[in-house]
Amino acid sequence: MDDTPLRHDDTDATTTRSDASRRSGSADDEEFVAIVAPYDDAPDECTIFPAGLSEDELLTTWLSAQEGGYVALAEMR
Repeated sequence: MDDTPLRHDDTDATTTRSDASRRSGSADDEEFVAIVAPYDDAPDECTIFPAGLSEDELLTTWLSAQEGGYVALAEMR
């Protein structure tokens, strides 16, 4: 894989889209995309970023974590 955790041509990656929590009148209403990239020789990696970013914005506006460093939201509720 490339050095970058986000690849648009990664056919093995799983992409999910989720609406952020809705609060009336809040500017925080934003949709995020999560991509899980599987690795054979390392833990899978999940990268989350806001939907609708330009290619330039994608270079600096993301968060990644390796498998084991994140949990399902339902488990924390």
